[in-house]
Amino acid sequence: MDAWPIHTFTCWDDFLDGQVLLIDKPREWTSFDVVNKVRYAIRKGGGFRKIKVGHAGTLDPLATGVLVICTGRMTKQIQVLTADDKTYDGQMTLGAVTDSHDLETEVKPSGDPSGIGMAELHEATRNLTGELAQMPPMFSAKKVDGQKAYVAARKGKEIALRKAEVTVHRFDITSWETPVMGFNIHCTKGTYIRALARDLGEAAGCGAYLSELRRTASGTFKLSDCMSLEALLARFETLPAPAPEAN
Repeated sequence: MDAWPIHTFTCWDDFLDGQVLLIDKPREWTSFDVVNKVRYAIRKGGGFRKIKVGHAGTLDPLATGVLVICTGRMTKQIQVLTADDKTYDGQMTLGAVTDSHDLETEVKPSGDPSGIGMAELHEATRNLTGELAQMPPMFSAKKVDGQKAYVAARKGKEIALRKAEVTVHRFDITSWETPVMGFNIHCTKGTYIRALARDLGEAAGCGAYLSELRRTASGTFKLSDCMSLEALLARFETLPAPAPEAN
């Protein structure tokens, strides 16, 4: 991690040279909302007409945790950083389902989880560990013929999504108090935790949805390395004003 320029900026030009910003994404912000906020603050503070800013791995709006943002020349490393494994903590609620497999859409009762014990849950998580051919959620950014799945889903349409090869290295149960199961998951990029909740609910026979998600690591970047968005913007305000351009 020491090889990356993480929060090393001391002047506005450092963002052009390239920075890696680790942000604890706030709930109900999209990843693009955060990128746009950071880009605007850098452009305004540095007096830049434009600057490249992007993220290395989307987090759903209701998720929180590690969001890796690159600026300037470091945006060339986004594909490298996006390829890193991810680690998540969260909760899955059994006995109900949603169309989005999380709390973005209406919760609908689907079964009785009261008879489910740890043995059944461990069997389900074992079957969802290792190399998987995972069907992405219909409410996702996956594209078919140039159309994003979530756009079609919000119009009540379905498109032919294809399964994707992913690997779940670890799927640990951290708590179980009916109907909520806590978990810790370590997986490859592109793994939909919402889809794991859907599939666990199907295996349990009562349905399930993702009710809480927090990314705790992206590659070597940990949650403890992150700043809140508010703290990052406050640090921007301490930077010296850019030098005036010579006539």
